[in-house]
Amino acid sequence: MASIPLTFRWPVAFCLSSTTTTYLLSLVTGNVSQVDRVWTFLPVIYTAYYALLPFWPNKLPIPLFPYAPEGLHRTLVNKGNPRTSLMLGLQFIWMCRLSYNTWRRGLFNLKDEDYRWEVLRAKIPPWLFQVFNISFIAIIQNILLFLLAIPTHNAAILPPADRALKPSDYVLALLSLATLAVEFVADNQQFSFQTHKRTGVHKSNEWPGARLHWTQADVQRGFLTRGLWAWSRHPNFACEQTFWILQALFPVFAMPSLEKLAQGNITPLITLVPPLALCTLFLSSTLFTEAISESKYPVAYRAYRNRVAMFIPLLTPLWGWFLHLQGKKEYCDRLVFGGVDMKKQ
Repeated sequence: MASIPLTFRWPVAFCLSSTTTTYLLSLVTGNVSQVDRVWTFLPVIYTAYYALLPFWPNKLPIPLFPYAPEGLHRTLVNKGNPRTSLMLGLQFIWMCRLSYNTWRRGLFNLKDEDYRWEVLRAKIPPWLFQVFNISFIAIIQNILLFLLAIPTHNAAILPPADRALKPSDYVLALLSLATLAVEFVADNQQFSFQTHKRTGVHKSNEWPGARLHWTQADVQRGFLTRGLWAWSRHPNFACEQTFWILQALFPVFAMPSLEKLAQGNITPLITLVPPLALCTLFLSSTLFTEAISESKYPVAYRAYRNRVAMFIPLLTPLWGWFLHLQGKKEYCDRLVFGGVDMKKQ
């Protein structure tokens, strides 16, 4: 630990502990969704460490308790940082949204496991799945959850003169809140559809934006193509990636010039690495998820993939135009929307 920079000592130790704990629990329980359960709050813990750095003790009072190692530059521990506090506040809202969605889906139940892991188990040998478990599920995902706090770390170590909030911070904050709001609507539409598909009941107290009247055609289709899902196959995933990209931009736009940014050892590339890594994870995960969906609904889901963009809604009209040129748009629309007018979504 002596060779680790002072600002990374506690987060690295905590990451090692989290990785070990989630991996051992996956072996003991036979359930590899342990990281999924802590995903909802671990990034906020790391971010809180950097946002509250001036207030942590200099020594470790109890094991794994956050502390600010002696020797940190006085500008890091003298007073709070408004930008890191803002980032922490936004991530706290992110945590509440994701925790609520995870809770109502039952994923906080220690016996519940992401359905994709069961599918993967059936496709590869047991020994290879265990290699995947320790390497990707336990180690890589825990490291990624730590890396998501790097933008907050970089905002924390900016020179004092650059820590005051700027117009860019307010713009990024508003965009972040809007992104979380859209993601909340997407989550609610998906939950409402899945609930109706499972029970056949229309709930009258759905969240705003999710009060869609599901039809028998929707149920027979088997997957959601209404509301935000008529414009993006994964609007919740698109918002999730956007939120973390916006978080990474806070320290980038805080500096008056890229030259000063580089002098402070905070290059835009380094700051953007965590969200770009997250985007890579989401892309691979989404491709696997869609392969499962297409195996269940081979004709309709293939049409959905051709008709609606994966993440970016603005591309969906373009996909429709390409299909129109090929004379396939009416056929795809019938399979995907079942006669629903997209203009009314």
